[in-house]
Amino acid sequence: MHKSISLAKYVKKRNGLPLGANGSLQAMLKRSFGAESFYVFWQYWNPIWGFYLSRYVMRPLNTVFPIWFSILLTFAVSGALHDIAVTIIKWQVTFFFTPWFILMGIIVFISKLYNISYRRHSWLIRMLFNLFLIVFSFSLTIIIQRMYA
Repeated sequence: MHKSISLAKYVKKRNGLPLGANGSLQAMLKRSFGAESFYVFWQYWNPIWGFYLSRYVMRPLNTVFPIWFSILLTFAVSGALHDIAVTIIKWQVTFFFTPWFILMGIIVFISKLYNISYRRHSWLIRMLFNLFLIVFSFSLTIIIQRMYA
């Protein structure tokens, strides 16, 4: 992400609609779930959150670490922030999102490394691939946590 791009321009680039426009949620869901790969899915998912993660986590990490490690750490930071938010809301320590997001980060890196793409498939098939990867990583996180509980 170019350092000088504004949040509004970033969101419009990702959603195709201006920040706060009617239909923004639908545009994000359509673009993200219809993405040609799991790597591209995350370029469209929640562009406001992605803007700040990219600017303040991924880019600084990428100046120090290799891309694969920067991806994993960025997903870990996002997961940790989700865990903190849930912990505050529930007043109960939560440690679910961090491992889940790390698993998704691993899938993102692998899909990028091996250039895994399903662009030639219909939107429905692409959506099912992306949804499967989210549900798979979610389920695997539950299984792993139960093994160590």
